[in-house]
Amino acid sequence: MDLFVAFISLAIISGTGILFGTLGEILTQKSGNINLGVEGMMFMGAVSGLAGVILIEQAIGASLNPVLAVLIAVVASFITGAFGAFLYSVIVISMRAQQNVTGIALTIFGAGIGNFFGPLLGRVPGGGAVTVSREAMSGFRALNIPILSDIPILGPLLFSHNIFIYLAVALAISISIFFKRTRVGLNLRAVGENPATADAAGINVTRYKYLATCIGGGICGIGGMYFSMVIFNGIWVHQAVQSWGWIAVALVIFSTWNPIRAMLGALIFGGLQVVNVYLPAGHGIPTQFFVALPFLVTILVLIVTSSRRIKEHSPPSSLGTNYFREER
Repeated sequence: MDLFVAFISLAIISGTGILFGTLGEILTQKSGNINLGVEGMMFMGAVSGLAGVILIEQAIGASLNPVLAVLIAVVASFITGAFGAFLYSVIVISMRAQQNVTGIALTIFGAGIGNFFGPLLGRVPGGGAVTVSREAMSGFRALNIPILSDIPILGPLLFSHNIFIYLAVALAISISIFFKRTRVGLNLRAVGENPATADAAGINVTRYKYLATCIGGGICGIGGMYFSMVIFNGIWVHQAVQSWGWIAVALVIFSTWNPIRAMLGALIFGGLQVVNVYLPAGHGIPTQFFVALPFLVTILVLIVTSSRRIKEHSPPSSLGTNYFREER
């Protein structure tokens, strides 16, 4: 039982960054835009969140308060992720470029920014490096909730995680309610299903597409920051996002554009990411197999999901199609 609890806890921690990316892309795709630049926006969020904390600590010459450090990292990563999505929006929505090509270009752009500026963080003249202070990093550690964290089994599973895990769950629930229970959410879904009809009904299609895409990009940026600040403990690691942005895009399809199902998908792929800890190569299974396993499962998921034709699980009808008002 202890082994099972430890595995599930580690799977939750590993899958949370993917969940942020998936939720951001679900919000984007509900507007009819398919942004394949999730990986790039996550890279931008990863480097900006880390840079925000390091540079401010260097500027003030002191350690940041943990709460302030978390806020700075979240805001910095959200802004840069949203900026990447804004560039995508201008090119796709206003200039009407091809969506898939633009998204791939954003991935290359964002990964280049991350891998160029990331290694520069914390460097000091004469060698050595400056990292995030221990006090600031304590805001990214697991919480200790009195009484609840001490409950056997449930405590480690539910009440002993970092703040971003609870934020991701709350965000998934909020987005689900937003889609189903709010007028703005219903309008957004209408834009994604049939923008011409939505436009005729008086809904500002362009505004909805811009806002959904940019906010979705900001959420993806937070997911990237989760990798650099939580998974890698405030130290820049080359290729920090490790292609998990592409897994997030696949999870959108796996979850059938449902934020609640996305939590299950993130847990599964988080488990695939850490299963090698419990089944090491010493058992006769090559390490490379565990590295490739999440991507092999992704291919299988895409095949199975695409073969099922269930109306309520279908993507938004206008997904990937640019809207030309003149052709309405």
